[in-house]
Amino acid sequence: MRALRFAVVATFLALTSVKPAPAQDWPQHPIRMIVSFGPGGGADIIGRILAESMQSKLGVPVIVENKPGAGGILGNDVVAKAAPDGYTLGIMTAGQIIAAVTRKNMPYDTNAAFDPVSQVATASLMIVTRPDFPAKNVKELIATAKADPGKIVFASPGFAATQHFAGELFKQIAGVNLLHVPYKTSPEAINAVIGKQADILFDTVSALLGQVKAGQLKALAVTGKDRFPAVADVPPASDSGVLPGYDVTTWYGVFAPQGTPASVINKLNKVLNEALADDAVKNRLIAVGVLVKGSTPEAFGQFMLTEYQRWSAVREAAGIPQQ
Repeated sequence: MRALRFAVVATFLALTSVKPAPAQDWPQHPIRMIVSFGPGGGADIIGRILAESMQSKLGVPVIVENKPGAGGILGNDVVAKAAPDGYTLGIMTAGQIIAAVTRKNMPYDTNAAFDPVSQVATASLMIVTRPDFPAKNVKELIATAKADPGKIVFASPGFAATQHFAGELFKQIAGVNLLHVPYKTSPEAINAVIGKQADILFDTVSALLGQVKAGQLKALAVTGKDRFPAVADVPPASDSGVLPGYDVTTWYGVFAPQGTPASVINKLNKVLNEALADDAVKNRLIAVGVLVKGSTPEAFGQFMLTEYQRWSAVREAAGIPQQ
C-alpha cells in the first residue's frame, strides 16, 4: 500500500512550492473550520472551543461550518477540494479514518488529500452491559462469550462506526464470537441494552455516563490503556490480563488541504498547542468528556497512518466488505 500522504509530513514541510500568498502575511481574512458532523456532537463542540481560542490568537474570525453526511466523508471532501492557502481547515476524527477503510469509492484520495496540523483531543470508550448480565468484568465477559458462542449481542450506534470496530477488535483479540447489531444512534443502542434487546455496548464515556451513574448500565471497562477521569473506578480492558494490546480511543485533530504552506502549518500547530495549554480551554474540553492531546504535525501524521493500517487490518480480519 502506498504510504499515506499525511504520514510523510516531513517531506511536505521541506517543500517550497508556490504559495497563494507570502506566509508572513497569513492570515489576512476569516478562516473556516469544517466540521463533518452535525451541531452538538463531539467534533462540533471541540471545533467551536478551538475556533474561539484560535481567532483570539490569530486576530481573524475562525468560523465553524457543519457539513455532515456519509460518516464524515462529505465534510472531508470540502477540505480536500479547498485551496491549500490556510483558510480552510477541518476536524479529523477516528470515525473518519474508519469510514475511509470501509468505503470503496471515495470522492478524494485519502492517501494524498490532507496535511496534518495537530491532534487535539482523545477519549476512551466504555464497555457496558445491563445490571443483570452475569459478567462483572472483562475476564468474565470473555468467559461467558466462550461458553455461549454467537449468543451475546453487542450493539453499536452504526455499522462501521468507531464503536463497531472497537467491538470487532475486542472479538479478534479475545477470540470470541459476538453478534453485532447496529442501531442508527447512540441513544437507540443504549436503550437496546437497557431494554434487553442487546447484551453489551461499546460507546463513548460521555454518551454512557448518565446511565452508568443512574444504575441503568453496568460499566465493565474503558477501552483506552489508561483510566478515564470521569469514571476513574472503571479499569482499562487491557488490565484484565486477557486482552493484550487492546487500546481503542476516539480522537480528534485538525488538518488542512494537501499542499498548504509549511510555514502556515507550523503557525497553526503553534497556535493550537498554545490553546490546548490554556487552562480555560483545557477545562472546557474535559467538561465535554475528552482529554487534551496536542502533537506535532509529524506525530499526528504518523498516528493517522497507524490508525488507518490498524483499522484496515481489523476490517479484513472481520470479513467486512468495502461498500
